[in-house]
Amino acid sequence: MILIIWPPLRLLSLLCVYIYASLRAQGQHLCRNMDHEESIYSFADSDLDLSFTSVTTDRTHSARSSLARSSLTLSFNESRLSTASATPSTAVPNIHTRPHCRHDNPNWAAVNAVTTLSSDGALHLRHLQLLRLVGSGNLGRVFLCRLRDYEHANFALKVVDRDSLSSKKLSHVQTEAQILSSLDHPFLPTLYAHLEVSHYTCLLMDYCSNGDLHSLLRKQPHYRLSVQAVRFFAAEVLLALEYLHAKGIVYRDLKPENILIREDGHIMLSDFDLCFHSDVSPKLENGTRIKVGSARYGCFGDPQVEERVTEFVAEPTTAFSRSCVGTHEYLSPELVSGNGHGNGVDWWAFGILIYELLYGTTPFKGGSKDSTLRNIASTKGVRFHAAEGDREEPGMAEARDLIEKLLVKDPRKRLGCTRGATDIKRHPFFNGIKWPLIRTYRPPEVRGLTVKRSKSRANVSHVIGVSSPRRRRCLWKRLSRLMRIKGSKYSLNSNSNYYSYANHNVRKCV
Repeated sequence: MILIIWPPLRLLSLLCVYIYASLRAQGQHLCRNMDHEESIYSFADSDLDLSFTSVTTDRTHSARSSLARSSLTLSFNESRLSTASATPSTAVPNIHTRPHCRHDNPNWAAVNAVTTLSSDGALHLRHLQLLRLVGSGNLGRVFLCRLRDYEHANFALKVVDRDSLSSKKLSHVQTEAQILSSLDHPFLPTLYAHLEVSHYTCLLMDYCSNGDLHSLLRKQPHYRLSVQAVRFFAAEVLLALEYLHAKGIVYRDLKPENILIREDGHIMLSDFDLCFHSDVSPKLENGTRIKVGSARYGCFGDPQVEERVTEFVAEPTTAFSRSCVGTHEYLSPELVSGNGHGNGVDWWAFGILIYELLYGTTPFKGGSKDSTLRNIASTKGVRFHAAEGDREEPGMAEARDLIEKLLVKDPRKRLGCTRGATDIKRHPFFNGIKWPLIRTYRPPEVRGLTVKRSKSRANVSHVIGVSSPRRRRCLWKRLSRLMRIKGSKYSLNSNSNYYSYANHNVRKCV
């Protein structure tokens, strides 16, 4: 019996040895792959070469994408970079101190600490530790990274392989780097370092932990935001566009995918490779306007109280380009026609943005790209979807009026094309916003938005002054009991006081 069973047992034992060896080889191969993956997320003390391979995958989860864009797949090789080819950020022109972005910014503190300890006083690639891949941009990949030994300062590192780009795209890289190096605004990114390593361009910028506005919109019921949330985000985008236009920069790629949300809930406009520069002549204009909230309003006062104001106007009205760039659902009629466009493309896109945030879709969207472009180029105006339910949200009428004035097909008659954001900020949709204080407003409570509260910065209300939310709620409850108010047409919860719609129409006395 032993002699009969032995050959099968021997065969089984050999099979077990073979399986064990195979599994061990696969495990070693897996370990090597894991070591290779770890090299993607953290640099060694010396620089690593970065290799890019062009692919045709989409840039985002949305089917919408900018024209003439391609994604990149990133892989790392073990070949070393020549240290002589690395150019520190101090050797790149137009890097200034940005006084408005340095205040209370832990990222600048970390950068200053690293550069102080650096042998040449500059930031190098070896000082960075990559954590994970965030996403792909127009020209390269974006990584979440930190400076070594500084765990509380997160950055976004955009890596561009210049050898894989055409001359036209190389000009886009230079344009973005130049624009980033000149920005100093709370709703625009800060360029902390510009590194030229071998044939790679690395841009170290702010990291936004809440993703982009398009992803946030996909988390909402019916892909829509409330009027008050739209007012908050639109107001900050408006200020970012105002700053860019004041510098003679036409953005040309406004859409929710390019509006990032910081950890504090405020926005940051991104991707400047499709911008173009133009001349701008800033000026101060004197005018009159109706004074809101005046003590003279009332039964015995003049309801048309006017005040003289001096307004700053800086709009690149002479801007002109024939390049057909942007996202097809956000293209303006003059851009679709190919006859040339100017600063009006940004204000058209601003109207499309407000429409999409309120209605969950773009107004001229068709069954295909061609049908969408035909709808944009047609003479038909914007149409609004029927409101769901019996009552619509306060402020929707003002929002529709603003959208209609922004989506005028003739750019000469479009709101903002002559005096820019100065006229748009005066629209009733933005009534009640204290523009100089908007940076301190508390972000809206939106599903999927995680906001990190700052203990050092007080949240300012432009409606009832500076006070805590709990104190305001208690005060309002006491007043409502005393005055026996059964309802109010304003939404005065603790969150919406910062940017809620305020109707300042005067009621006549009889």
